[in-house]
Amino acid sequence: MSTRKPEPTRPILRGESRDERPNIGILLRGPFQEIVRRIAEGLAEAGFDDIRPAHTAVFQHIKAEGSRLSELAERAQITKQSMGYLVDYLEEHRYVERRADPSDRRASLIFLTERGWAEVREALRIIAEIEREWARRLGTQRMGQLRELLTELNASAESHD
Repeated sequence: MSTRKPEPTRPILRGESRDERPNIGILLRGPFQEIVRRIAEGLAEAGFDDIRPAHTAVFQHIKAEGSRLSELAERAQITKQSMGYLVDYLEEHRYVERRADPSDRRASLIFLTERGWAEVREALRIIAEIEREWARRLGTQRMGQLRELLTELNASAESHD
């Protein structure tokens, strides 16, 4: 027979996940995690099974004309060391390549390779499919409103950077 006392139940805090009205971060987490999961699964099925969700920090922020490592790290809000690790992995797997920066011989720029562009095209195809499904679920008008509201919030957040 156990002599352990049951843990006291902690009161529900306003806005936490157990609350009847969870905070907006919690509400955004579920759809975001669905997108991440679906992209990972779809990429693996399409032959990009060496890509992990962490690598999106590179793919989301790299510019077509090339990006410096420090710029990628800043835009992804991670350390240069962490970004360097991700870029090294992607370079090893032929998704990106480093080239000398013509404006500064000491620096290099990171570019997507053809394999990297193929991954981006496939990820965008998967995202478009998810958006179509959500539009069917929510209705076209409500999906448009969601997109408008998120666009407005993103613009507002960027103006505070």
